[in-house]
Amino acid sequence: METITKKQNRLKAFSLRDNTMMLALIGGLIIFQIIVQAVRGTNFITPVNITNLINQKAYIIILAVGMLNCILTGGNIDLSVGSNVAMVTATAGVLIITNHMNVYLAMPICIALGTLAGAIQAYFIAYVGVPPFITTLAGMLIYRGVTYAILTGGNTISPFPIEMKQFFTGFLLQDLEPQTRILVCVVIGVVISAAFIIFSVLSWIRKNKKDYPVQPLAALLIKDLIMAAAVVVVFYFFGAHSGVPIVLISTAIVVVVYHIFTSVSVPGRHLYAIGGNRKATEFSGINTKRSMFFAYTNMGFLCGIAALVGAARFDAAMPSMGTSWEMDAIGSCFIGGASAYGGSGTVRGAVIGALFMGVLDMGLTMLTLGEDIKRMIKGIVILAAVVLDVLMQKNSASGQGLFARLFPKKAAI
Repeated sequence: METITKKQNRLKAFSLRDNTMMLALIGGLIIFQIIVQAVRGTNFITPVNITNLINQKAYIIILAVGMLNCILTGGNIDLSVGSNVAMVTATAGVLIITNHMNVYLAMPICIALGTLAGAIQAYFIAYVGVPPFITTLAGMLIYRGVTYAILTGGNTISPFPIEMKQFFTGFLLQDLEPQTRILVCVVIGVVISAAFIIFSVLSWIRKNKKDYPVQPLAALLIKDLIMAAAVVVVFYFFGAHSGVPIVLISTAIVVVVYHIFTSVSVPGRHLYAIGGNRKATEFSGINTKRSMFFAYTNMGFLCGIAALVGAARFDAAMPSMGTSWEMDAIGSCFIGGASAYGGSGTVRGAVIGALFMGVLDMGLTMLTLGEDIKRMIKGIVILAAVVLDVLMQKNSASGQGLFARLFPKKAAI
């Protein structure tokens, strides 16, 4: 009974983090709307800004999904993400722009390079036993150096051909009449929302039949309906601007595939098990080394995809590409509810965290705050998310309330 109670406490804690971040994302949009309107006299929540938010943060969402798999294994991170992206982008520039290689041949080569870079690190982490922090720190320095070597001293190469940019830039339904485009986009949003709710309810039924601790169905439906309403509103904004961003399709495919992988598949559940208790996982017969190898190789694979998305958006291969992207990906996961200790977190939460970071960036930029202020605020938000996670972990283990953890009473003399 004690074990079941602890599981339920951990579920409540995670559910609170997950729902809180969704409300924080919506609240952030409303707060910035009020502040920007008051200070600048313009609207923050507009079709252009919502569309730009997706276009600007698509590669961070992709990286955050991969980073989540690393964090699940015990709070491990990959510091080489930004440098890997830069190296792949530089390679794409040399192959496609300088040497005029066929785009359809060059793109798989670039993704394979990112995957290989991740696999090299994964081997040292999983089979040699080098700590992930040290391995990826070395990778960060090596891959950034290789980037400068490929770009012959740091020269920028541009532009990329339209054949490449058509996969990641532009809009669907752009040629439709505005009213028709809005209607079609809203219908797409409704269909996606309905599919999301059905999948969520079926997942709840499956877990409930297996006697897993689950939140009340009513609470789940309320959360899903809020998410569904947000999706429909976003697609309305897409229609009011220029249509559905093409980059949203590739990003959505990554999100859906990895959501299914982490929530349904056996290898995905192994990542959670390793983060929960690695020794117990090994004793149960699970090959933890193979799972660790997969997590970091997969991170390299998603770096390759994010590099192509970023290259198409910036239309250039630059030595500074990917700078601090690893921090944005890590911060997105922790803000979205992933545990600093590993073993808990969702793709949905990582996406919400990335969007929250995007709203924060966009809002502070519109308020014309300096880069120093923006970095400080982002650092405070990330620290607050991790502190909340630590307090909730202690709360779920001891049964003590979160308020009591934040404001402990002095012992009576």
